[in-house]
Amino acid sequence: MSDFFKQVYEVVKLIPPGRVTSYGAIAKYLGTAGSARMVGWAMNASHSHKEYVPAHRVVNRNGLLTGKHHFDNPTAMQELLEAEGLKLDGDQIIDFNEKFWDPAKELA
Repeated sequence: MSDFFKQVYEVVKLIPPGRVTSYGAIAKYLGTAGSARMVGWAMNASHSHKEYVPAHRVVNRNGLLTGKHHFDNPTAMQELLEAEGLKLDGDQIIDFNEKFWDPAKELA
């Protein structure tokens, strides 16, 4: 596993329940602003990480569940988020800006 993936997982583990962040926000926090896609690849591989990584809390910059097809079933990501109190309309997080957790601000 790459050091980058490990760094991504450490950030994702800090996202509080009921909050979400984006691939790009994690990349920017890690000093690699252009690597949002790599963060996505890390989330896709997170199921093989020995520690639990709450990958369901990472969405795209518009609050869409773009990674949902990488979970065991197509509704798993939505179900996990709803269990944490988030409201969704289809694949869109309602009140995304209020629920957004920015690691650059939260971990400063």
